Amino acid sequence: MKQHKQNIVLRAAATEPEIAVIGGGAWGTALAAMLAAKQQAAAGGAAAPVMLYCRRAEQAAELNAARRHPALPPECVLPAGFKATAAAAALARAEIVLVALPAQALRAGLQAVKAHIAPQAKLVLCSKGIERGSGKFMTQVTADIMPQHNIAVLSGPSFAADVACGRPAAVTLAAAAAPMAAELAAHLSSAVFRCYASTDIIGAELGGALKNVLALAAGMAAGRSFGASAQAALITRGFAELRRLGRAFGGREETMAGLAVLGDLVLTCSSPQSRNYAYGLALARGEDVTGRPLAEGVATAPVAAALCRRHRLEAPLIFMVAAVLAGKITIDAAAREFFARPLKFED
Repeated sequence: MKQHKQNIVLRAAATEPEIAVIGGGAWGTALAAMLAAKQQAAAGGAAAPVMLYCRRAEQAAELNAARRHPALPPECVLPAGFKATAAAAALARAEIVLVALPAQALRAGLQAVKAHIAPQAKLVLCSKGIERGSGKFMTQVTADIMPQHNIAVLSGPSFAADVACGRPAAVTLAAAAAPMAAELAAHLSSAVFRCYASTDIIGAELGGALKNVLALAAGMAAGRSFGASAQAALITRGFAELRRLGRAFGGREETMAGLAVLGDLVLTCSSPQSRNYAYGLALARGEDVTGRPLAEGVATAPVAAALCRRHRLEAPLIFMVAAVLAGKITIDAAAREFFARPLKFED
């Protein structure tokens, strides 16, 4: 069966669906702003607003009044079709709900609002990570709480600041059924935000979660001034680990080499705009990392390492990042250990 390899023509929707976003962080706000601008342009300003659900009423009021998010560049002005709310009941009309909560807060966040989301609403998970304790991916956590809903995954190289400011970006939209993936990709794409449809949920989700761990390693390497050659080697060997894990969990090769995995890996391992890269950089420089912006890879690394050991998968970079974060080894010692490993043929 080669259905997943066929071209899918993404046509503009005749009518725009009502869309809501859960999560008032930079990423959730950026997605809501991008979609609000798209919806308003398509409907000549007559479309229903894109609702951003925030947990705190003060935050919603501040976003509506200031038309800016404090974690986004000041030039990223929230469009007229954007509306923030702390009333979960506002989610009831949404046909598509994007969930942009931190991975470790996803379970509690969905529990708090699930009664207000229509059973037919499609959920698009924009969180990247693996849940501590359970070792579950975000789709599995969501299925635990809302098993009746159709679930999709949005993943790929996209910084919140770029999306919020209307700069071009391309991502992967993965759903189990090709028609749903194509439909959602059409609804969520804009003139500058391109969604490529896929039916490889596990590949997209795995890449989105584990590239954060490798971005920590890239930041550590930069912080220790290992040089550009080491950075390139780290990204390449990190990609080899992701491909190995992808094969083990049933992800497809084209997904591994696409936006959701390779594209996201390259972006997050090469820029301090990445919270994970910035965290690794600060850690390597000996800076105080308490109170830094959330870096999902910090929570994901030990869970990912345990997952790899459980499935007897070779993942030396993931293992070393987990060991550094746990204080079991220094960054310099980890680098020496990595380069002292037995020589092998490249995979």
